[in-house]
Amino acid sequence: MTGTDELTHEELLQRLQVLAERAVRRYGLADDCTVKLINVSENATYRVETGAGQKWALRVHRDGYHSRTGIASELAWLSALRENGGVAAPTAVRGLDGEFIQTVAAEGLPNARNVVLFQWENGSEPAQSDVAGFELLGETAARMHAHVRKWQRPPWFERFSWDFETSLGSRPHWGSWKDGMGMTPEALAAITETVALIKQRLENFGQSPDRFNLVHGDMRLANLLMDGSTVKVIDFDDCGFSWLLYDCATTVSFFEHEPEVPELLKAWVRGYRRVGTLSEVEENEIATFVMLRRLLLVAWIGSHSETELAKSMGVAYTASSIPLCEQYLSRYGNPAKDTAAPPKKGILGRLFG
Repeated sequence: MTGTDELTHEELLQRLQVLAERAVRRYGLADDCTVKLINVSENATYRVETGAGQKWALRVHRDGYHSRTGIASELAWLSALRENGGVAAPTAVRGLDGEFIQTVAAEGLPNARNVVLFQWENGSEPAQSDVAGFELLGETAARMHAHVRKWQRPPWFERFSWDFETSLGSRPHWGSWKDGMGMTPEALAAITETVALIKQRLENFGQSPDRFNLVHGDMRLANLLMDGSTVKVIDFDDCGFSWLLYDCATTVSFFEHEPEVPELLKAWVRGYRRVGTLSEVEENEIATFVMLRRLLLVAWIGSHSETELAKSMGVAYTASSIPLCEQYLSRYGNPAKDTAAPPKKGILGRLFG
């Protein structure tokens, strides 16, 4: 049987389309359902719609990424957030056999895939310049973090850890940042020094449960829906254990270098403090998490070069990371200074320039 590595991207999408169409039968949906690909990232996501206008989101999981237990753990957290976390999160749909996770095979794919169907969530993606929206994002993150600090996870709960080693270190989930697209000697030198400083600061910051816990892990604008005054958080596929402030950094994913970012992060902090507590030391470390996320995305683009998002960012994203690295190093890189102290100009007023 053909392995996925031997398929072109288009051939893989054709086979996944067949699998997705086969999967919807497991849920007893109407025969007139259409199944249309929305995007491909770690997984393939489809919009399922009936002639009467009913809609769902179907996620076909990447082969060999999350275990079935890992997916079940994500769904358990979603349920807990909806029930007692005060957060609008996706609702999974049971199949005809009563199971949320269906395992479906298709010709031309070496392994069956895990599939989950979610109820469709209405709403629109926040604007990149929406200061008020970012305040709501901060409030939402604070509620999620308050929830995980008290939630008793099931004993079988299993999700990735997104610490330094599994992000930028020796065991990266998304590949090495050194394999980023357009990695020039200049970029290699700047990022190498920045990675070393990030590691140092994260070691100082520590991983106590009030700082390192279960996070969404990908609260970028594409995974957030504004429905009136309600913020809906979708796509928990990257949820796992990391620093809580990583959820702040992910909100500016892929546009960390834009001039509006400092104001947006200040708005996020204001919103967060309406619901939860955030110390000055923690606020002063947000830049470290923004850089961590930025360089993790350099790695992701390099290891997902076939996706439309990676193609759209490409070499330019690596190149525009160099001045961010230089600015971060200039503010935090003095070894004589306490690594927990705020930078000379203040973190959110002049974040990267």
